[in-house]
Amino acid sequence: MNNLVIDLTHGGVKIAISLAKKGKNVLAYDLYNTLKSIDAKMLQVYDVELIQLEELTNFKGDMNVIYPIHMPLTFDEIKSFNPQLNYTFQSHHEIIGEILNGWGEDILKVEVTGVKGKTTSVFMLKEILSDENPLILSSLGALLYENEREIVLKKDISIAPANIKETIDLAYKIANPICKIADGVVESENLRKYNSAIFESSLGVSGIGDVGLLLNIVEDYPIAKGRSSASEAKKQVFRCGCVCIQKEALDKYYSDQNHDRINTFSLTDSTSNLFATGIEYGLDQTILEITYNDVKTINDNVISGEIKLKTFAPGPHHVSNVLGVTLTCLSLEIEPDRIMNGLENYKGIPGRTTKKTIENSIIIEEINPGLNTEAIKESVNMIRDLKDYYISIGGDYGITCEEIDEEKLSDFLNTINTDIILTGELGLSIEPKLTKKTIYFKNYADVYDMAVKNNKNLLFIYRSDYRKVSQR
Repeated sequence: MNNLVIDLTHGGVKIAISLAKKGKNVLAYDLYNTLKSIDAKMLQVYDVELIQLEELTNFKGDMNVIYPIHMPLTFDEIKSFNPQLNYTFQSHHEIIGEILNGWGEDILKVEVTGVKGKTTSVFMLKEILSDENPLILSSLGALLYENEREIVLKKDISIAPANIKETIDLAYKIANPICKIADGVVESENLRKYNSAIFESSLGVSGIGDVGLLLNIVEDYPIAKGRSSASEAKKQVFRCGCVCIQKEALDKYYSDQNHDRINTFSLTDSTSNLFATGIEYGLDQTILEITYNDVKTINDNVISGEIKLKTFAPGPHHVSNVLGVTLTCLSLEIEPDRIMNGLENYKGIPGRTTKKTIENSIIIEEINPGLNTEAIKESVNMIRDLKDYYISIGGDYGITCEEIDEEKLSDFLNTINTDIILTGELGLSIEPKLTKKTIYFKNYADVYDMAVKNNKNLLFIYRSDYRKVSQR
């Protein structure tokens, strides 16, 4: 059988080489024409043949097409190049699940997806699972923790499914240095340094997780040129052994799913397996009272109880993430005390929601490349009743597949009584659409200066990569 890997931009090179190493006959199509010369040489080393789709006419028999879930081509369009072939199709997520089949059977594995809150939830889980020295793939990088010491395996890495395999391979190299192997120091022993793994994915999961956590579908945005959607892609979470999912998302999008271990969470719905019975919001610390009923665990136990948590979760969307993380840990049979202690240690992460003080001003930062209209609304609603805050909206375009609905955002901002400061490309673009008076700064650092100078607190919402903003 021939295996055609489509899209060498989002991890396809890693997939192609991994299959070739298993003795598969592999072809590759560079969908976006982004293949680097070094990657082309690697493909050549492993006898992976680069082709154009027109060249499918040169092949006979079975053709397994391995495609990204957001692929702009339809299956029929691919088949049209040679209708005589016997086609099968696998997503990048599916093939990674197949490549990693049997990996990590003796460690705790969690895969996290959702429209919003993925990275935040990954690092909450990291705090709870700190004793297991977690291996992490997130939008902040491939990371390994050893006795709470962070080892950066790779900083600039996407959360494409192939990078789960890349993260595992990088961790193996750290644990098995080539020079020591050559000297006979470690021989063939795998000195693995982690006992848990947490993998973030934007559009579904591979299915290797003991638990798959689907946080929300706050916006069901289109993918694949409008032929599919975020909810359809994230349905892959049901490949995991146990699924933890927001009750509202399950009811709206996945009520037809048949799975033996589905656990639900909700802010308010008492028919879910886990829900909040009391929430005391605070900008420093939020206190949660939680009830859980009939939670199905990875060891086929069913548990119920109550738990009280204190953590950094200033808004309802943050609390929803906390509930999803808590349910995930209960499904893993993590002790409640460890969950409580881990979440109390969580203080936010750079690049998502953080709180700091500059002179007399409290600064709440919401900096995220995936910020959309709904996320901005939730952030503003955290402080809209406080009179001593500026709200700053800004950021960049062209950094994610999702873009901002400027009309919806402008309509919302026109209802806000708080002073609004605009900055960046986004601020410049929506300024003419606002009926209320605003201030615009080209340089976002001026926003901070204005807040500090006037002894005002600041909610700074910026759609960008934190690594770029943090260089200010």
